[in-house]
Amino acid sequence: MPLPVPVLPEGVDPAWLPEEAFRPIGGRRVLIRGSGPLVETVHGEVAEACARFGGALVEDDPELVLHVTGDDGSEAFTLERRDGRTTVTASGGCGLLYGFFHVVRLGEAAFRGDRRVEEHRPASALRMLDHWDNVAVHPVMGQVERGYAGGSLFWADGRARGEFERVRAYGRLLAACGINAVAVNNVNVHATEARLLTDRIGEVADIAAALRPYGIRTHLSVTFAAPIVLGGLETADPLDESVRRWWAGATARVYEAIPDFGGYVVKADSEGQPGPFAYGRTHADGANMLAGALAPHGGTVHWRAFVYDHRQDWRDRTTDRARAAYDHFLPLDGLFAPNAVLQVKHGPMDFQVREPVSPLIGAMRRTALAVELQATQEYTGQQRHVCWLGPMWSEVLRFGSAAGRGYEELVAVSNVGDDPFWTGHPLAQANLYTFGRLAWRPDADPGAILDEWIGLTFGAEGPAKELHAVLDGSWRTYEKYTAPLGVGFMVQPGHHYGPSVDGYEYSPWGTYHFADRDGVGVDRSSATGTGYAGQYRAPWAEAYESPETCPDELLLFFHHMPYGHVLKSGRTVIQHIYDTHFEGVAEVEGAMAVWASLKGRVEPARHARVAERYEEQLRSAREWRDQINSYFFRKSGVPDERGRTIY
Repeated sequence: MPLPVPVLPEGVDPAWLPEEAFRPIGGRRVLIRGSGPLVETVHGEVAEACARFGGALVEDDPELVLHVTGDDGSEAFTLERRDGRTTVTASGGCGLLYGFFHVVRLGEAAFRGDRRVEEHRPASALRMLDHWDNVAVHPVMGQVERGYAGGSLFWADGRARGEFERVRAYGRLLAACGINAVAVNNVNVHATEARLLTDRIGEVADIAAALRPYGIRTHLSVTFAAPIVLGGLETADPLDESVRRWWAGATARVYEAIPDFGGYVVKADSEGQPGPFAYGRTHADGANMLAGALAPHGGTVHWRAFVYDHRQDWRDRTTDRARAAYDHFLPLDGLFAPNAVLQVKHGPMDFQVREPVSPLIGAMRRTALAVELQATQEYTGQQRHVCWLGPMWSEVLRFGSAAGRGYEELVAVSNVGDDPFWTGHPLAQANLYTFGRLAWRPDADPGAILDEWIGLTFGAEGPAKELHAVLDGSWRTYEKYTAPLGVGFMVQPGHHYGPSVDGYEYSPWGTYHFADRDGVGVDRSSATGTGYAGQYRAPWAEAYESPETCPDELLLFFHHMPYGHVLKSGRTVIQHIYDTHFEGVAEVEGAMAVWASLKGRVEPARHARVAERYEEQLRSAREWRDQINSYFFRKSGVPDERGRTIY
């Protein structure tokens, strides 16, 4: 039977799947051929659209044919149009589901003219969101760690929320942009969350059941110490036979509850989380032990490479946090099991507004990799600022291609919560949508994806030109009024919102800028610095090694530079700092004015929420401008050549 389309709770924004987006399909005669659970999902979608817009499910003379030839699990589909008929063909239910949503995205264009057969298949087999959601509210991080959109969709008051209609609607949104997996709990696994693996697996199974109709496989973050915490063993040594047996048994029971379970996500030996180092074992030992438990069931372990010394002495300039992932994991290349995936943050530090792509991505040639992005805007305005990250992510993905390294999998830290607008800031929905579309096709033009999101979300008659202008430059605007030239951080410790130039300068976390009276930046060259630049392959190692060839936007990440150094732009470092911070605030003011002009052309609640967020963004941008400029004026003693007010 057709599966009914999920009904959103009253007041919840439909995001990029408003009813109007289904008019081109719903007003036509549609034939669906094939069977299977996901075909029933498509059947329900078409039936709902036709009931709303006057079309019909037919057996003869269709205008749209949705045809599945089997159920081989393939996500690929073909699209063609000839003789007045549009046809989507797939060899599996997943492919038909993605083909259906492709037609939704195309809208009326799918029914015009002729199209030769187009083949569509995802470049990455797994396209996953990691939810940093806590089951029990954490005393510091709250319900969702680094969450800026309210509470969790999945958990509240220490248990599963039970609002599965909204969870199913969430799965629908994800499928519509190409995401096929979700990890439902925080990678920092606390005592309550640990139990999801065993006596509380039924709650995870309920969530999995809500996501399954839209092709979303459920994954679970687990603690490496589970055999001790949950199993009563005295050790979690990955080479201990009793530990292996425990994990095999626990994993088998997970699959009894969730037959299509995706696997585990593990943060180990990182920021206080337990791991194999306690037993003198390697990360490959730890990952392979879990991979062995998952392999009989077709599951995968995602082992995060975010491992570094977070208790270092700030006085020690030989220790460089940027080097850590490469130093820890490159010697293990080729030692990981086939179903053990190393999950690598896209940059070497921690999701900064600008940092180089991690050298580990180009170096690990014999290990399956998942590149981890951050949709939640921890260091990019926390969904109080407009900061569309499509251009940043596109640069990261194109680096991998240039380095000859395809991406088996792409992962993003989720920016979704139980807020009526899903992402807190309505325009932050663009980041979630863009991640899904880039994960499907990493070489896609992010600007075209942005236009696609605008068209779906705001309708064909919406203010597309103005919205594109507001969003397209927003990442670079944010960069302008925050940390300059790749130096990074300069944020308030702990919550990471707002400026604090020296907030981490003398902390044990290893995030320093070394500003003094003469200059600023970290020497990471091989010749005189930490040697980090030498972790790259040619030609990047040579480019980053010298200030003369290093890109300006990364200059202070790789080099300690005098304030008077002349950039390729013709400006000195200090004048660049002054100018960009004034420019950034002016650009926020301009974007804010554009948004204000859209009142009456945008749904009132959405317009009001964005206008309110812009007020905070402008306040914060001015604070960033004044604190950063004043700090460097006082350090350097060099005045602004344009005579603007610096405090």
